Amino acid sequence: MDELTKLTGLCAKLGAAPAQAEAMARQLIKRADQLSAERSQAREETMAYLLRLVVQGRSGEVPPEFQPPKTPGPS
Repeated sequence: MDELTKLTGLCAKLGAAPAQAEAMARQLIKRADQLSAERSQAREETMAYLLRLVVQGRSGEVPPEFQPPKTPGPS
C-alpha cells in the first residue's frame, strides 16, 4: 500500500468524504515535501508534525503555535 492510499484512508477515518480524503492526502504529501525542504528536516518528522496538526484540529484542539498571543489583562 502506498503513502497516498494510507493517508487517504486515514483522512476518511477522520470523517472526510472519499474525494475530500484523497485531496487532503495529496495536500499533506505536498506540504510535507515543502516543509521538509524549507526546514532541512527529515520528511518523516515533517509528516508526523502535519498528522499531529490534522488530528488535533479534528478534535478541536488548537496547537500552541496557532494560539493567538496573550494580551495583558487589566492591572
